[in-house]
Amino acid sequence: MEDKECCSWDGVECDKTTGHVIGLDLGCSWLFGPIHSNSSLFFLRHLRRLNLAGNDFNHSLLPSEFGKFKSLTHLNLSYSGFSGQIPYEISQLSSLVSLDLAFNWQLIEMPVWKRVVDNLTQLRELVLDYTNMYSIRPYSLMNLSSYLTTLSLIGCSLQGKLEDNILCLPSVLSSSLLNMPMLSELHLEHNQLVGPLPNSVSGLLNLTLLYLNSNFLNGTLPSWLFSLPSLVTLLLVDNQLSGEIGEFKSNSLEYLDLSGNMLHGSIPSLHGTIPARFAKGNNLRNLNLNGNQLEGPLPRSLVNCSDLQVLDLGNNRINGTFPYWLGSLPNLHVLVLRSNRFHGPIGNPKTKFPFPNLRILDLSTNMFSGPLPGKYFKYLKAMTNVEEGGVKLYYMGEEYYQDSLKVTIKGQYIELERIQTFLTTIDFSKNSFKGEIPKIIGRLKSLKGLNFSHNNLTGYIPSSFGNLTNLEWLDLSSNKLTGEIPTQLVDLPWLEVLNLSQNQLTGHIPTGKQFNTFGNDSYTGNLGLCGYPLSRTCNNHEAKQPPLSTLQQEDNLEPNNGFGWKAVSIGYGCGAIFGMFMGYIMFKIGKPKWLVRMVKLEQHIMLRRLKNNAHRRGGRR
Repeated sequence: MEDKECCSWDGVECDKTTGHVIGLDLGCSWLFGPIHSNSSLFFLRHLRRLNLAGNDFNHSLLPSEFGKFKSLTHLNLSYSGFSGQIPYEISQLSSLVSLDLAFNWQLIEMPVWKRVVDNLTQLRELVLDYTNMYSIRPYSLMNLSSYLTTLSLIGCSLQGKLEDNILCLPSVLSSSLLNMPMLSELHLEHNQLVGPLPNSVSGLLNLTLLYLNSNFLNGTLPSWLFSLPSLVTLLLVDNQLSGEIGEFKSNSLEYLDLSGNMLHGSIPSLHGTIPARFAKGNNLRNLNLNGNQLEGPLPRSLVNCSDLQVLDLGNNRINGTFPYWLGSLPNLHVLVLRSNRFHGPIGNPKTKFPFPNLRILDLSTNMFSGPLPGKYFKYLKAMTNVEEGGVKLYYMGEEYYQDSLKVTIKGQYIELERIQTFLTTIDFSKNSFKGEIPKIIGRLKSLKGLNFSHNNLTGYIPSSFGNLTNLEWLDLSSNKLTGEIPTQLVDLPWLEVLNLSQNQLTGHIPTGKQFNTFGNDSYTGNLGLCGYPLSRTCNNHEAKQPPLSTLQQEDNLEPNNGFGWKAVSIGYGCGAIFGMFMGYIMFKIGKPKWLVRMVKLEQHIMLRRLKNNAHRRGGRR
């Protein structure tokens, strides 16, 4: 019997009858260095649950003494800095229900793997992500526990073909009796698996998550793929799948990512022979078909996906005009149509409040034309609101799967593994938009990035951009913009990347704050600009910036301090009354002495300032 005092310690669980320590949770406890074979840990022979994840055992070997925990049901040693080979003694833990050795980059040889497969017959969860299984062939999975619900072998250097007999009885994937009928999560991404999707997967009726991305799978998408009754998340990203996408027949599927393949044809319709209950009540939240060869127009039946949050159709050959009807999707956060063949003007909204929750809008590299859609900008409510109480770090997506996305940030096209909900961007670059930039954009105060580059935009840069206080990058390059750079941009505290090159801007380049960090590249191709950082200096006669109030009146935007035209009218009225009152007093009693003294004092101060300035200029000469 262990010392009963330890049973009250944090992370220690004891049997209430015997007092034996049966659970020990030391996850993320800043443990460092090797576990020696004579460690007191191995005296806890009655342990059932042991968690040492998230520590640093300094690349030491995994002690063979772990094989002494005969009662152990749950063992988690993930992210713990072990190295070397996994000892065969692990295979002696025949009571294990859950084994997690992920992210230790250890080696598991075929003899040890065979013993694990043969002896650990009670396993429900097996996670060996980024364990070196180079010598293991997929067919050796065939005798894994029939109780498995989660199998995760991400980045394990598995090679070979996914045969039809990998998940079946007596082998592990066939359309016959399954060896893993309870399997709900299958993770085989980031390996070197080849061949088509085995038909045996169609029999995994409890499968909710199927991750096979970043392999070398080929062939077409099988017809049964969208018919798995429990499938919620399907990721087949970055394979070599070809052919057309079949019809969707799933009421359970929420996240579908087929990006980075060689799929072609049109995007499948969600109506027609599809059951009406799917057309009106499907649960699709994320549809990512980026980077294929899809063509034709978008099916309007996408409006039936009322739960859709992320729609990424970038880098295809889809054509047609702007799909304005997507504006009726109440939960849409991300719309990516970049690098397709959309054309024509965007026009005006057809719904009352379009795209109310849209945070990321990417229409770049198409053939859109006409003016920028100012009336759409007016209703982008999610880009207008800024949380006053600070921004909470939260990612799009729920529970296990979190949305990923490729997006241009600060001039770089990068992949976001997870999308922060406060990321708000608009990218209309590389189209044929023309006309002036709508001043209403100044109301989109939560914007992080704005890119209107490579269009035919004319007119001034709106001074209302000074209200975009969360802006981190602004690209208006390669247009035909004229006038001066608004000084209000100097006050944008987070602006890190500015590109105004290849326009027709003139006058002084504003200085101070963030503007002192921008180089020549931000302004090249504007022959009328002068001042730092350009070598061309400004002459005294060159136009100065108008004051803030004038620019705000030009933009017809109410300033942040709330003094709009109503307040100004009230001020004029009060001033007129006060002036008439003072005039009446002076007419009756003569000029008041206190007023005369105040005016003379102000004159004296002004004269002294003028003299001091004159002396300073004379001293510099």
